Parts: sequence; structure tokens; C-alpha cells
Amino acid sequence: MALPMPTKRRSTFVQSPADACTPPDTSSASEDEGSLRRQAALSAALHQSLQNAESWINRSVQGSSTSSSASSTLSHGEGKGTSGSLADVFANTRIESFSVPPDVTATTSTPSPRPAAIDLPPSGIVKGMHKGSNRSSLMDTADGVPVSSRVSTKIQQLLNTLKRPKRPPLKEFFVDDFEEIVEVPQPDPNQPKPEGRQMTPVKGEPLGVVCNWPPALEAALQRWGTTQAKCPCLTALDVTGKPVYTLTYGKLWSRSLKLAYTLLNKLGTKNEPVLKPGDRVALVYPNNDPVMFMVAFYGCLLAEVIPVPIEVPLTRKDAGGQQIGFLLGSCGIALALTTEVCLKGLPKTQNGEIVQFKGWPRLKWVVTDSKYLSKSPKDWQPNISAAGTEPAYIEYKTSKEGSVMGVTVSRVAMLAHCQALSQACNYSEGETIVNVLDFKKDAGLWHGILTNVMNKLHTISVPYSVMKTCPLSWVQRVHAHKAKVALVKCRDLHWAMMAHRDQRDVSLSSLRMLIVTDGANPWSVSSCDAFLSLFQGHGLKPEAICPCATSPEAMTVAIRRPGVPGAPLPGRAILSMNGLSFGVIRVNTEDKNSALTVQDVGHVMPGGMMCIVKPDGPPQLCKTDEIGEICVSSRAGGMMYYGLAGVTKNTFEVIPVNSSGSPVGEVPFVRSGLLGFVGPGSLVFVVGKMDGLLTVSGRRHNADDIVATGLAVESIKTVYRGRIAVFSVSVFYDERIVVVAEQRPDASEEDSFQWMSRVLQAIDSIHQVGVYCLALVPANTLPKTPLGGIHISQTKQHFLEGSLHPCNILMCPHTCVTNLPKPRQKQPGVGPASVMVGNLVAGKRIAQASGRDLGQIEDNDLVKKHQFLTEVLQWRAQATPDHPLFLLLNAKGTTVCTATCLQLHKKAERIASVLCDKGHLNAGDNVVLLYPPGIELITAFYGCLYSGCVPVTVRPPHAQSLVATLPTVRMIVEVSKAACILTTQTLMRLLKSREAAGAVDVKTWPTIIDTDDLPRKRLAQIYKPPTPEMLAYLDFSVSTTGMLTGVKMSHAAVSGLCRAIKLQCELYSSRQIAICLDPYCGLGFVLWCLCSVYSGHQSILIPPMELESNLFLWLSTVSQYKIRDTFCSYSVMELCTKGLGNQVEMLKARGINLSCVRTCVVVAEERPRVSLTHSFSKLFKDIGLSSRAVSTTFGSRVNVAICLQGTSGPDPTTVYVDLKSLRHDRVRLVERGAPQSLLLSESGKILPGVKVVIVNPETKGPLGDSHLGEIWVNSPHTASGYYTIYDNETLQADHFNTRLSFGDA
Repeated sequence: MALPMPTKRRSTFVQSPADACTPPDTSSASEDEGSLRRQAALSAALHQSLQNAESWINRSVQGSSTSSSASSTLSHGEGKGTSGSLADVFANTRIESFSVPPDVTATTSTPSPRPAAIDLPPSGIVKGMHKGSNRSSLMDTADGVPVSSRVSTKIQQLLNTLKRPKRPPLKEFFVDDFEEIVEVPQPDPNQPKPEGRQMTPVKGEPLGVVCNWPPALEAALQRWGTTQAKCPCLTALDVTGKPVYTLTYGKLWSRSLKLAYTLLNKLGTKNEPVLKPGDRVALVYPNNDPVMFMVAFYGCLLAEVIPVPIEVPLTRKDAGGQQIGFLLGSCGIALALTTEVCLKGLPKTQNGEIVQFKGWPRLKWVVTDSKYLSKSPKDWQPNISAAGTEPAYIEYKTSKEGSVMGVTVSRVAMLAHCQALSQACNYSEGETIVNVLDFKKDAGLWHGILTNVMNKLHTISVPYSVMKTCPLSWVQRVHAHKAKVALVKCRDLHWAMMAHRDQRDVSLSSLRMLIVTDGANPWSVSSCDAFLSLFQGHGLKPEAICPCATSPEAMTVAIRRPGVPGAPLPGRAILSMNGLSFGVIRVNTEDKNSALTVQDVGHVMPGGMMCIVKPDGPPQLCKTDEIGEICVSSRAGGMMYYGLAGVTKNTFEVIPVNSSGSPVGEVPFVRSGLLGFVGPGSLVFVVGKMDGLLTVSGRRHNADDIVATGLAVESIKTVYRGRIAVFSVSVFYDERIVVVAEQRPDASEEDSFQWMSRVLQAIDSIHQVGVYCLALVPANTLPKTPLGGIHISQTKQHFLEGSLHPCNILMCPHTCVTNLPKPRQKQPGVGPASVMVGNLVAGKRIAQASGRDLGQIEDNDLVKKHQFLTEVLQWRAQATPDHPLFLLLNAKGTTVCTATCLQLHKKAERIASVLCDKGHLNAGDNVVLLYPPGIELITAFYGCLYSGCVPVTVRPPHAQSLVATLPTVRMIVEVSKAACILTTQTLMRLLKSREAAGAVDVKTWPTIIDTDDLPRKRLAQIYKPPTPEMLAYLDFSVSTTGMLTGVKMSHAAVSGLCRAIKLQCELYSSRQIAICLDPYCGLGFVLWCLCSVYSGHQSILIPPMELESNLFLWLSTVSQYKIRDTFCSYSVMELCTKGLGNQVEMLKARGINLSCVRTCVVVAEERPRVSLTHSFSKLFKDIGLSSRAVSTTFGSRVNVAICLQGTSGPDPTTVYVDLKSLRHDRVRLVERGAPQSLLLSESGKILPGVKVVIVNPETKGPLGDSHLGEIWVNSPHTASGYYTIYDNETLQADHFNTRLSFGDA
């Protein structure tokens, strides 16, 4: 249903069966479920009677005007045949009166209550009305009092109109009818479908009960810290890979105890402690200092505060830093623990304070080095209770979109997870493990920090910085310490193989478990196989390689247990990539290139239970040959996303359902975010991640698989360190794949394009999917994660913003965008007259508007005697010779030039004299004015008018970029057929310089006259045009597409335009306005050169180029002179917004106050940039700028000024328009936040004397106010025509002298 634009008409809406499922009002939660059920049942019962009449009801009722009531609307002749059934329908149908969209000229923002609704229960009795009563004669008022008569219906409609704006039904907000816009790909009838039976949840082995397991992890620390104080707990390495410090269990206990005591008792006063048990604190420790992190983590556990480990921020613009700040803010964190060295390395301000990181809350930093901690009294002991469901710590997780969430792990889950890992890995006291992973999160934290303490293990932590300089360091540590377990990723295996030749005398025979924590990745199989083949000769046992799968939510999902020596290794799954893309498991029987070899990640964790559910829609259990999301039920899992109850329920409280939708048991499961299946022997196989899922045309692809394909195509010569990012962007209602890789510095362009071509072919043949864009960027330019990986979401954001800056790029939309928009269907045979009559009959007004009537100027206005601007200037020079008209400022804000009425008149006379004597020009000759923004340009303009010449203002060329700017000047000079150029001595020398000769032929310039030194000779006679229709000046402009357009402005148009602006802005002699825009064309030229002479006000001129050296100039001038009205351009506003947005305090210190500003008008010939104007208003409201002050103008080449915000009009209005309706040339207003909505702002008020109508450009007929069309304007100040070398009469008539085909007055 198309909604009218600003109007106060009412319509009635009869709900049809299609709408019965949706409550028509989405603004209130007061509609109870019972009424909805009654409504649905009623609609079903009336389905038969509504089928014949439904379309007629909707058409007639929706089109009713104010003058028709609900009952009278149905009395048209069109509905006679269905009157009987309609009476029955209306006797038992719920009628809701909807308000139409708000009048966009109103500015109210207060919410309104929902309108009264009439609900008829099946009994037919409503508030005392008997079943036989006439329904149309009795309606409820707003207070629910039944009243009789048709007048009450109108009053009711008016009340409802005033109550609230019209809102579309809920489903119209969220159901996208893209099927009507684009071609919808049909599913392949031959696609494979799952054929197995429904899976049953798989259980892991029972979690054994060991008598000496502690009741809490803190109790384990206390036990080992007091009984085995000298046993090593954690060894840290220096940058060379050598052990630098070993933390014993005794030191860990004592230092954690000191930190816990300090946190609870020494940070605040006794009555007002800074920290209380249950508070959250951030742990900010570098990746090369595991000792300090471990002390801080256990210190927080002992103090019963909740640690939130995060990465060390390096700059204010770290990738994902703002999202980390959101996490800290949502957790209510005000305290951050760190080391002294780390604190000194954080970025500082000039005052030595830590910078305020973008999006972060204000933090108090606490150094946890031992010398700053207070020793606890002997009688103070931490409260160590049995593990419960209270939070233990929060681990951050970055989603696919880049948002950061905190996974909360309870104390009992932390303990149970340690127990499950101890049983699965068969840890025993005193074992040594080597940890190459990040110790702050995931498996690095679970094994190296937590399970480590539970089992009195000794962890050797190898930081990432050491791995970059010595990739074999972790292998050396295993050899040196006879380590039993090593925690690695595939990249560590790869780097170790690359550096193997550096040192060969190492032995890995002590390893019983080599835990590969990213064993779910597609390249893990080849990495594990290659590492085994290389190091099997160094004692590595095949059964020691143990891949595992983890996720922040479900923690350890599955892990392969260490095998028995000599026993056969688990088999691999060789799957069809085509089958995987449809979500089914099929053994590959085709080309080996289209197969995916997957290794298992072991069995379900002890005490856990696993199921596979469909990744989309309800959590329905998959079939045994179907790929789905792995869900885990266990005590050892995350508890919730901190502070996000809605997302938590969908992730941590999943109840699987069967094919009929019935719940399977009552045990809640946790979504792991991993895609996979359970194979033979209850082995778990992972084939991808939900975050890396790319759904293109209904088929699923894994981003890691595509990365692996890119790496397999001889990437070493082209790709820098294998850094490839794959993500998807939405184009035409479907996802499109984008591949971005870093290019090696020594790679040639030819090699790069060959690699890119081969990658496109490989992805097409292996994955059967097209790539939308493949881009290569310079090395080390993609956003990085803290451990050096590619920050995918930030890379995607850069791609969407166009800030990737690729050095090589291949765009292939033709291979993947197959659902192009459908051709629009035009309805033939409807002429403009029929459209207009139809709109009137439907109660829609014609889309036309007009400004105030210019009328007659008052008798006391002396300007009425003068038709021409030259006569006005002469009169002002006689009547008020010393009245200042113009004041020019420089970058320092000082006045460099002024012009009174008499000064401007006399200098114009001298310029006119020079044009006649030196230029030998005749009346009607065109003269190019080539001046920088200033008063010289104004005097030269009036000098031309005094001599009868036609001025053409042109932007002067830039001395530093003559090649780019001088050809434009040359083109305007040629097109305008200028007989002379007026300019300054500096610019005249530039036009004739050697540099200019390289850009244009300087010998073909017309006569050039400089006006720096003018003779004191009076003009014999000032030229007066014979008629006001004579040409006053030419207005040339170059569009953004490079199109040069010139229009002719007559003297009558100039006077009419100045008169309209004077009335709209209430300009008079005592007023001051500030102008900061380019004065060469359009409304900017009119404001700069013409308006002050006509209206007599003083214009303070601020050249925009001066803001480049002094950003404060414009705002400080407005404040200093207490300007009420100022005009600027979008470039000036953007410059101030970006340059001064973070310097508001400095503006206050300078005493800048904008409370005096009544209107700040942006001059433009485009749609208002709402985000920029809103940002400007919001940024500078602290220095007094009113939120109502900023507005815009609107004009075009043909009509220099159509709209301009006046001083007395209402505030500019913003509306939200439905994009889908715009595609069909309809205008429908929607609510803020509605999907597929576009924010539009009013472009000021229509100028006096201007009439506007919206027209269909094809039929040239007027449109209704809910239709989109071309803006046609009638005004006294419209341009006379285009100025071109070859006059095109048809184009002139079509643009300047056209008339409506129907309804023209």
C-alpha cells in the first residue's frame, strides 16, 4: 500500500486473511495473544466470504479520503454486486483505523498512544450492542464511549490521525520481497540430499572420580604451593629462546596471595574499597610474559574478582580495539592489571598520561610487580570454597562481524574442564609440557595455566615473538626438557619443518602427545603428515599426533586420545566438495582435486554429550550423513555471553528437536560454532566453522577451504607469508566471495596476475563457485590480530569502505552475479490525464508546492525604483556612501580588505573605463573574470555590468597543479567566446608562464587585462540594458563527471533571485552574514557578489582555502562577530568536522561560542548529506550550536536556488523512505530503523515566487504526492537557457520552455 507524502487525509484499513498473522501495530506490546488468536480464527472462518471482495475492499478503503467514513466508502457503485457479503463481512470483522504518515512539515517527536481498536467477539455483543444492531452506526470514541452518528466516525478518524503516525504491518518491515526485484535462482533438482536416519546424541566416556581431585582449582594451587613449593610450575623464555625465569608453585602461591590481598584491601579505603568480590578486572599482559599473567590470573581467583584477559593495545587504531572497548564497558570494568614494563610501553599523551583508546571506558591501571604489592597479614586467608556456578573468568571472542563478546566460564565449569582434560590427556604429576599457544585464551590457557596447576605440571611457555625469530625453539625445548606433551598449531609445525635444516640433533621420542589445536582446519592433515614424515626419524611416534577441536563457548569439543604403539591410526574421510557444499556427506568418486581429506579430532570429551544440529533455523537434529553445527552438553563449557541475554539463549541453552519439531530430551546444549559430523566409531570430524561459512546461491563454502586452495596454487612466489583472507559481501541479495592476499615485495605484476588467474580457475573447478573480487595488497598492510594473523572483519570493513588500496585487482562480477534485477514492467495505456484523475479520485493531492507570493514591495523600499543591480549600486553609493558591504578576512582572521557602497561603485567605474578604452570591448561582449575569492572579483563583476559586458566568473588555475586545472580554464574561455580576461598581475604572469605553455597554447589567450593598477578615469556613461530580459552574466560549472555546462542569467532573473533571498532570509542593512564557500557559480556566486548590493547587508567573506592553514577561522569569525546567519559548503563543514571534532575543548579555551548562530546553511546542488550535518551539529553542540541551526539549500544548473532555509520557517524535517518503493517510483514513509530504509532530510523551504511540481518525465504529466518523479520549477529567477557554441533548440525548449501535458495552469 503506497503511503501519501505530507498529508492529513485519513484512510481505513480492513485486515485481510494474509495480514491476520501479524499484529498491525508494532509500536505497542499491549496487544495480548488472545486477541491475536481470536483475530486469526475469525479470519480463517471468513476466508470464503473475503475471497471475492478482498481486493475490492482493500482498493476502495485504502483510497478513501477525509470526507468519507468507513460506511460511506463502501457505497460506491463498484461494490454493488457484493453488498450482501460485504455486510456480513463487516458485521464480523475487526476494523483498525490506521493513521497515515505524519505531516513532514510538523516537528513533533513525542510518541503517541495507539489508536482505539474495535474488537468484535464471536458473540456479536460489544459494549451493550445487541447482535442485530447496525455496525456502521455505532463506533467507539477514543475513551471507549459508544456514540452514534456519522460525524462521530470522522471525529474518531481525526483523533486517530492526531494520535500517531501510520506504521506498516510488522511483516512489511521484515519480509523482503526481493523475489519481485531480482531473479531468484532455482534449486538444482539433482543436488544431493541426506538419506540417513536421524542421529542420536553421542556420549563420551564417564568422567572418572579421583579421590585426590581438589574441590576447586584455587585449592589445588594452595595444596601445591604449600606442600610442593619448590617444584617448577612455569618457565618463561627470552627473545633468543633460552629459559629466563622459572616460577615455582611456592612463588605462584605467595605472589598470588599478595596480589589478592592488595586488590581487596589496598586499592581503596576500608569503607569504600575499589574492588569487591564479583567485580570484573582487565588483565593486560604481553604475550612474552606468562609469569606475570599467571600470578595475576590466580590472584584474581583468590580475591574472587573475575579476570578478563585482553591483548595489549599498541595504538589508538588497533584492529578491533573499539570492540574490545565495548566488551570492557559492557562488563563494567574500571580497573586494569598490568606490569610496569607494559605500562611504560603503552602510548602516552603529551602530558605523559595513557591515551584514551577508542571506544574504551576510563580505566585505572594497577601494576602487579611484586615490589608494588602488600604482604598479607598472617591471619588473612582467601576464601576458597567448593566450585560453584559463580563466574570464574571471562574469555573474549570475536564474531564473524567483528563484534567482541565475553564468554563467561563458571568455577565449576573451569574445574570440570580441567578434570576432563586431565582424564583425556592422561596427565600425571610432574610432567613437562611445552606450550606454543597464546596463554591468555583457548587451549593455551586451559592446558598451560589451569590444568597445569591442577596436575602439578611444569609448563614451558614459548612466546610468539620467539617463534618468529627461532621457529625451531619449541622443538628444542621438547628435546631439552624431555617434554611429554606439546601444544601447537599447524603453523608451528610448518615453521619447524622450514627451519629443520638449521639443527638436526633433536629428539622428540619423549613426546606422548603432540596436541594440534587447529586440527579442524583443512590444511592440518598435510601439515601433520609432512611433520611426521620429517621428524619420525627423530623419535616422533605416529600415535603421538593428537588433533583436537575447540571453541570459546563449548571449550574443548573433542580430542584424539594418545594411541597405543603399533596400533593402526584412525582412518581419514575423503569427502566430495560438491556434497559438502550442499551439507551432505558423500565419499568422493570424482576428480581428486574436488575432494577434501579430513582427519578426525578424536572422541567426545569425558562426561560430555554431543549432537549435530542444522546450522540454520530451529536446532533440528541432522541425519547421519548430513553436515551440521556441533553442539555439546557438558559441565565443562561456557555459561553465557556476559551481558547479552538474548544471544546467550540462542547459543548456550539449545534444546535439539526432531524432524517433527518436538524437543529431544530436556538437557540444554551449547553451540560450538564448528561444522562437522560424527563418523564411524563415534569419531568426530570437523569440516569448517560457522564464522567462516559462506552461503552463495544456497550452497555452503568454507572460507578456510578457499584459503587452502589459494595456498596450493604456487603461492610462495606471490603471496607474502601465506597471508590470505577470504570473506563474503552482500550484492543483490546474495553473498559474493572476496579473496584478499598480501603480495610479496619482490613479486612482479605479471607473476601476480598469472597467480590470480590460476587461483580463479582453481576455485571455480574445485569449489564450483565464482569469485567476486580477488585483490593483492602490499605486504604487511592488512589489519593484524595480536598474534599476527589477519583480522578478517576489519579487512572486510576496509574493502567495503574502499580503503584497501590494492596494488593488483581482478573484479569478476560476471561469473558470480547471476541474479540480476528483473526488467521493470511498465503498464501501457495509462496517460497523464488518467493518472491525475485517478490520484484525485483516490484522495491523493497532486505533488506540487510553492513558496510565498512575492507580491508588491512596500512603498518605503527605495529599491522598487530600480530594475537592475547596477542602478541599485548607484543608488546606494549616493544614499549611503560609507555603508560597508563587504569585509574580507585572511587565514589569521584579520581584515585585509573592505568595500563600502561608494568604494565599490568608484572601482567598478574604473574597471568599466579600462574595458572600454584598453580592451576596446562593446556592449554584449563576454569577459572572463579570473580572480581568487575576494572583493576584486566583486568589483570586476560590477565593472563589467557598468560597461555593458557580460561577466563569466572562472575559478583560477592552481599554481602547483597547472596541468590539471588550466585546461578547464581554457575550455570555459573557448566555450564562452570570451573577448577579454580580467585578472590580477600574478595570475596574468601564470597564464603566460612556461609551465602554462606545457598544458595549453598560451598564444591563443584573448586580451588579458590586469586590474591591480587602474587609472583614475571616470566612465563617461554607465550602461543601462534596454530590457530586463537582457543577459546579465553567464554561470559556468563543471560537474563531477567532467561535463561543462553554462547557463544564461538575465537581469530580471538576477533581481528576482536577490529579492527572493532577501525575503526568505530577512536581509536588511543592519544585518551581518558570514560566507565561507567558493564564489564562482550557482548560489555561492550569488551570495558572495550580488545579495549584499541588493539587500544592503554586510557580508563577511572567508575564502575556503584559508581554512587549510587555520581550521578555526570560520567558527572563530562567526563567534567573534556574533553572526546569526552563515553560509558554507559541504567541503568546509567536512573539514571542520574531521579536523576539529576532537578539539572541542580547545575551541572552548579560545572562547568560541556558537550560541549566536540562528541558521547555518550548507549551499549545494545535491541531496542533503544527513550524516555529515548531524555529525557537525552533534560535535559542536558543546560550544553552543543549536541542533536546529544547520540546514541546506537546493538548486540545480537550470534553477540556481529552489529551496533555502529561512529565518522564520519551521525546522528542517527528516523522514525515512522505503527503498523498495523507490525502486518502483513510489514514495512510502517508514519508521526509523526499518530495514531497507533511506534517511532523507528536507532541503530548506521553497523560495518566494517559486512553484514546484513533480512530473513523470516520460508523459510530462503531474504525479500524486506518493510518486517519485522529476522536479519541475517555475520561478522568476530561472536561467534563460544553456550557453553553448552549437545551440540546440530542442534541448533549450525541453529544459526551459516546457509545459505539462495535462493540468497545466
